[in-house]
Amino acid sequence: MRVEYTFELSEVDTPRFSVEAVEGISKVFTLATLVLNVLSTKKQVELVFHGLNSSDPTRKLEAFKTIVSGTNLGNSLIYEEGEGGVVPESSSHYLWVRVSSPQNSGA
Repeated sequence: MRVEYTFELSEVDTPRFSVEAVEGISKVFTLATLVLNVLSTKKQVELVFHGLNSSDPTRKLEAFKTIVSGTNLGNSLIYEEGEGGVVPESSSHYLWVRVSSPQNSGA
């Protein structure tokens, strides 16, 4: 299913993004650049990583951290893991993570 809508990033206090279960490393690279751009104007973002097994969401988070660590801002980001688990009656696992930047704490 595809839903299309528009909004201004300025209308959202905490932007949220996801990486779906079947999406690969190219989506994680795209997410990394998007998050770094958004953190230049926002204090934090929330991410949800999906996976088909229990280790997928954590592996995607670790890949994300590795990718952003190559930037000037990457090693100073703060990660707060939220709720994770499995969606009942499915094989879908997930992990919520809040990513914030101390360099933009007043945004």
